Amino acid sequence: MIRHAKLAEIEDILKITRACARKMVGNGIYQWNEHYPTKAAFLHDLDRKELYVKEHAGAVIGAIVISTHMDEEYIPIKWLTPNGNNTYIHRVCIHPEFQGKGFAQAMMDFAEDHSRSNNFGSVRLDTFSQNKRNQRFYEQRGYQRLGDIFFPKQSEHPFHCYELVF
Repeated sequence: MIRHAKLAEIEDILKITRACARKMVGNGIYQWNEHYPTKAAFLHDLDRKELYVKEHAGAVIGAIVISTHMDEEYIPIKWLTPNGNNTYIHRVCIHPEFQGKGFAQAMMDFAEDHSRSNNFGSVRLDTFSQNKRNQRFYEQRGYQRLGDIFFPKQSEHPFHCYELVF
């Protein structure tokens, strides 16, 4: 089941993101660190009712943010659709023990279905340029790579921006 997150689940979500960060670092991918993702970011997502969790066997095993807010880092990107009628995906995570079982696909299906059913024109996101697995994941779902942005506190490497148009 995918549903809105609860305040009491923020610590569980942070444990998942830390486990994901450790796995990525173990694979030589320095995407998440002590600066990101933060508890403050998840609390903000929760306040905006944009934070969702994936439950499996009664436990929270993942999270996803489906936002309508365009971060300023995205302004220079030449998007395929006009700004203002889009959703933005952030902080997708599945605990490493449950990765490779289709749960991330289910969360993206949910996000895309949510966006379509609410008449948004597209879904936008970014993924780390050094995370080839994520790039393949989004490209296989039909997302088009459009340009690069930078988050200096996270990495010297760029993040690729993608959009899926409905």
